[in-house]
Amino acid sequence: MKEASGELSMTAVAVVAIAAIGVVFTTLVWPAMKRNIERNANCTNAYSCQCTDGKCTCLYLADDSSDPVQIVCPESKVQD
Repeated sequence: MKEASGELSMTAVAVVAIAAIGVVFTTLVWPAMKRNIERNANCTNAYSCQCTDGKCTCLYLADDSSDPVQIVCPESKVQD
C-alpha cells in the first residue's frame, strides 16, 4: 500500500510540474515568440525603406488596414 501511495504522489508531482511549465510557456515564452514572428514577417513584407546605421524605417500593409504602417527593422531583415 505504501508503494502505491508513493507512486500516486510522484504522479501528482509530475502533473503539477508539467502544468507549471505549461503556464510559464503560455504566459511568458509564447507571447514573446509570437511578437518576434510577426515582426519578422512585417519586416520581410516591408517596402519603401530608408536605412541608416543598420536600422531601416519602412512601410508595410497590415492585414486589417489599407493604410501603410511604419515599422523599424534591422537592415538584414529588409529585402531589396
